[in-house]
Amino acid sequence: MTETAITESVQNYYGQVLTSSKDLKTSACCTLDAVPQYLRPYLKDIHPEVLARFYGCGSPLPSGLDGCTVLDLGCGTGRDCYLLSRLVGETGKVIGVDMTEAQLVVARQHCDWHAQQYGYAQSNVTFLEGQIEDLQALGIADNSIDVVVSNCVINLSPDKKRVLAEIFRVLKPGGELYFSDVYSDRRIPAALKTDPVLLGECLAGALYWEDFRRTLLDLGCPDVRVVKESPITLDDEEVAEKIGMVNFRSVTVRAFKVALEDRCEDYGQVACYKGSILNHPHAFDLDDHHHFETGRPLRVCGNTADMLSASRYAGHFDVLGEKTVHFGLFDCAPPNKSLSLESGASCC
Repeated sequence: MTETAITESVQNYYGQVLTSSKDLKTSACCTLDAVPQYLRPYLKDIHPEVLARFYGCGSPLPSGLDGCTVLDLGCGTGRDCYLLSRLVGETGKVIGVDMTEAQLVVARQHCDWHAQQYGYAQSNVTFLEGQIEDLQALGIADNSIDVVVSNCVINLSPDKKRVLAEIFRVLKPGGELYFSDVYSDRRIPAALKTDPVLLGECLAGALYWEDFRRTLLDLGCPDVRVVKESPITLDDEEVAEKIGMVNFRSVTVRAFKVALEDRCEDYGQVACYKGSILNHPHAFDLDDHHHFETGRPLRVCGNTADMLSASRYAGHFDVLGEKTVHFGLFDCAPPNKSLSLESGASCC
């Protein structure tokens, strides 16, 4: 199957086969339980039709977005875009990109409705139809986006490396990629990669974690952080029979467009969270093993210090220490190595 055929198969699955999230055959596309508690009240302001046709696998909506320009890749009917509209505020901007016209029809017709719900003078959300592999064709310029998010979509692309390269092209220096997707514990057999149901269910195109890590490394991003992960169950007997030998997980990750080292090095630095990020007055989690309590200094590696200092989080942290003295590798490791037993890259 060619790249074009794969794209058309995905378009058909999401535009014609699925009529609502109830039609899905696996738990890859999570629902309310994936949404942080502080965001759940905002769901009440989302149009019911948008919610009914949501097919994401997590909640890739980071904190500290006020006034930001955010790009949502594979926005579908726009659920995350409308949540983001609320999070960036009236002065911020949200751009949603999707290749499926049937999804965008639903998304676009509710722009004004959501603006009215939020009390905005006009909608701050724009929806573009096109390929996430070619954002330049949609007029999205270099270094123009503060944050790129995606919800269970990059796995559907036949050219994932090109998607990731485009993301880092459009991100501003210090910008962030924050997304949820499906990952596998091995490479998917070639014979299954073109199965239309497995493609549409986000399984056939699932990223093998180590290949994903290597791709980011090739693109100049040596340190990707896991924020949250959960196992995916194969709820359909036919699907399980085809691909039940592979273990899948839904993982939310973050990566910054910041110059970092390929290992976490110790320079004796500490970071102290000020408690100033909206909805996070007492603590902030950078990833699954960096929990910053307000006012309590935490030892950090050089990469973590640079992520906090060179991104939009800079004003929310006091980072102490320079890289003048090196103490060797930082004694840091993630609590769960289910996806990558020995990544050889960073501590995270």
